[in-house]
Amino acid sequence: MVCYPFPMSGSRSLRAHVLLFAVVFIWGATFVLVKDALHDISPLLFNFLRMTLAFLCLALFYRRHFRRMSRRSFLSGAVVGLCLATGYQFQTAGLRLTTPSKSAFITGLVVVLVPLLSATPFLRPGGGDPPRWNAWCGALAAFAGIVLLTTPARSGFAFSAIGIGDLLTLGCSLGFSLHVLALAHLAPKIAFEQLAILQTGFAALFMAISMPLFERPFVHWTPRLVTALLIAAVLATAVAFTVQSWAQQYLPATHTALILAFEPVFAWITSFLLLGERLSLRASVGALLILAGIALTEFLPAAVQPTAHEGVPLKESR
Repeated sequence: MVCYPFPMSGSRSLRAHVLLFAVVFIWGATFVLVKDALHDISPLLFNFLRMTLAFLCLALFYRRHFRRMSRRSFLSGAVVGLCLATGYQFQTAGLRLTTPSKSAFITGLVVVLVPLLSATPFLRPGGGDPPRWNAWCGALAAFAGIVLLTTPARSGFAFSAIGIGDLLTLGCSLGFSLHVLALAHLAPKIAFEQLAILQTGFAALFMAISMPLFERPFVHWTPRLVTALLIAAVLATAVAFTVQSWAQQYLPATHTALILAFEPVFAWITSFLLLGERLSLRASVGALLILAGIALTEFLPAAVQPTAHEGVPLKESR
């Protein structure tokens, strides 16, 4: 008789942990890859190409689901895709003007913003509760962290000193937060495969519409640009989206939350190793306060637990 070191369920859980860590590492590393690629391409054009490639990959993988799509599926995909496009447009435009680690830590505010936005009954998913004390405390810690992270050491706490890149990235946090809430409302009603295809397809469409309105697109094809596009579109979007959704079936929500909290950490490590980026003492304290706010908000169970920007609402494993 063959003896396995783990039961099959334990082995599946272990694979889910390892794969989700790999996904989060890829997400963290893409901040540096995209930042470097933006020397060769305008931000919104990069987003359009990335999302179009991701849509083609998902459409090929889930092609059998096209026949089952309904009017409700298309409307839901349009709403979720608009929120997703908004988040990415702000994030990539901001990344061109700020550092990868700052961008990642500010993007991580999604975890804090989702419970706060849920205080509005219109945005709160059915069956959800208003934010509790931990969400407000987490928001306060994260707000203090943002000020320390984004303002120069000698500026005191002047909001006017916050850079335009950091402000744009704050807009990305709001866009991704609305994306999470839209998914919480719509994902239970639509097949995941259909929503995966449609949200990336509509996001690409909205990116194509907004691109000429907000920038003069340019591109210089280089190996680093092609590499960044392939990794961002295929690994960090199409593959990561699928792997994360599979892994969350076998992980408790608290485990998933802990792993996802490593995204800005991986972004900082990658930026330090590849770009030599160093955070000052003040910025480091700010980053730690943001992580503390995320921890306060995320690690106490809630009706809707936001994932990283590519994901779907988490459900507690049973």
